[in-house]
Amino acid sequence: MANESQIMHEITPLMSRDALYIADRRKSEFTYPIHNHEVFELNFVEHASGVRRIVGDSCEIIGDYDLVLITSPKLEHVWEQHQCTSQEVREITIQFNFGTDDNDFFAKNPFVSISDMIKEARKGLCFPLEAILKVYHELDTLSQEQDNFRMVMRFLNILHQLSLCKNTRTLATTSYAKMDVEDDSKRVLKVKKYISENYQDELKLEILADIANMSKSAFSRFFKLHTGRTLSDYIIDIRMGFATRRLVDTADSIANISFQCGYNNLSNFNRIFKKKKGCSPSEFRENYHKVRRII
Repeated sequence: MANESQIMHEITPLMSRDALYIADRRKSEFTYPIHNHEVFELNFVEHASGVRRIVGDSCEIIGDYDLVLITSPKLEHVWEQHQCTSQEVREITIQFNFGTDDNDFFAKNPFVSISDMIKEARKGLCFPLEAILKVYHELDTLSQEQDNFRMVMRFLNILHQLSLCKNTRTLATTSYAKMDVEDDSKRVLKVKKYISENYQDELKLEILADIANMSKSAFSRFFKLHTGRTLSDYIIDIRMGFATRRLVDTADSIANISFQCGYNNLSNFNRIFKKKKGCSPSEFRENYHKVRRII
């Protein structure tokens, strides 16, 4: 049976008085186990096409360039060898812990975009190639900087450039990452809270529209405007997040997990799961276990 104790909790070299920890490595294989850690991490991988990146319940095969920011201490992640045959892999890992509290440095007005990005990265944030190219030179030479102050300033500039990127993708689902839902609209927030608490039951449009005090058609448009997703897609993502968490953390049968997540038809659950995750529930569970070890 898999559970959270099987994820290695990394004790990082970053001490309380340190600003940054940078590891710039050249290697031919990925051997580090799945893990999480208290500090924030920006991880860049180059020339590693075929590597499988796992962040929470996200599992993707990466191309030649990959850049991900992770800011949740509970979010497990790993870059696994999988089909990568490159002998010239480069991995740059930058760990930091500047925080996002109200009185923190990043809470000041000039850094609001960085603060927002760090909050979004609690689910893991993947950057597109155009963003990587904008910061590539700084990433490439950062570990060679001899002046510590300039190194921190250059890293802040990297974060700033990345925070302005418009085409980022979050990786783990909200429910898997165990994040509280946030939204500017109180009506949408109430509906999201209701869905999170009742995802295992049938969720009828008229009930959700009543919660928002709107007509069904108006609510559907309103929800998509505020979330960027249709109501049905949002519900599926929430259910899939809880399903993948149960596949990882329990030994429950897939049929039972399907029922627990609001699907009375196992075939329908399997079809939706494969469409969303690219593999069957049993394959997801098997692949996930392969990169876990008891610590």
